[in-house]
Amino acid sequence: MIKARFFTTDNKICGYEISGHSGSAEAGQDIICAFVSSAAYMAANTLTEIVGSEIEAEIDDGFMKITVISDLSEAQQILEGLRLHLGSLAGDYPDNIKVI
Repeated sequence: MIKARFFTTDNKICGYEISGHSGSAEAGQDIICAFVSSAAYMAANTLTEIVGSEIEAEIDDGFMKITVISDLSEAQQILEGLRLHLGSLAGDYPDNIKVI
C-alpha cells in the first residue's frame, strides 16, 4: 500500500512523505504507482521551479519526502492541491492508497 503523510506547522502544510507500492500490478505496469509518482514529482518541481520554494528532498525507490524550508505561504496551494489529488485517488483505490 502507498501511504502519503502530510506534515503541518502553524496550521500550514510544510511537507509530505509518500512511501510504499500499491501492489496493483508488477513494477513498470502499475498505473496507481505512476499516478502517485507523477503527482508527487509535479508538486516538488512546481514548488522549486515555479513557486521558488526552497525544499529538502529525500528520494529512494518507493519513497519521497519533501520538506519546504522557505516561506510556507507561497507553497500552500501546491501542497493543498497534492493532498486533494491524492485523497481523490485514495477514494478511488482504497486498497492501494492511504492519505494520513
